[in-house]
Amino acid sequence: MESHEVIRQALDKGHVKEIAAKMGVSLSLVYKWGQRDEDDGSGASNPLDRVRQLYELTGDDHLIQWLCQQAEGVLVKNPPTGKQPGREVMPATQEIVQQFADLLSAISQAAADNCISKPEAAKIRHEWDELKRLTERFVKWCEVGDFQHLAEDLRRNHH
Repeated sequence: MESHEVIRQALDKGHVKEIAAKMGVSLSLVYKWGQRDEDDGSGASNPLDRVRQLYELTGDDHLIQWLCQQAEGVLVKNPPTGKQPGREVMPATQEIVQQFADLLSAISQAAADNCISKPEAAKIRHEWDELKRLTERFVKWCEVGDFQHLAEDLRRNHH
């Protein structure tokens, strides 16, 4: 799905005049965001395309991660595909188990005094997000049967 189609679907769920007013932009601009942005078309570079361009220019995952957090989610990047010989599942599964152990450790350390501070909650959140990220990547690798890349990726991204 293209960005203008995503915006058009979102606009169908709201009141376009109200959206334009609250964003401080013209109604026609909001409608243009829902149209294909072509040299000879009537569309306008929409906010999704601009964020994608900013991401492409900076390569900073934090831009997308921030958006995901605003939607109460987390960014999980898809691994590169391409099967290679010598696939091994055990190193990858051990990494997932270790990350789960790290999460449990953060929880038990924080809860030891029956009071979880903001920094402790932040540590738990970090470990939980890492576990979700690693597990999702594991599942993606499994789906394409590329366990060599999975093991390499987990070793490279482990803290």
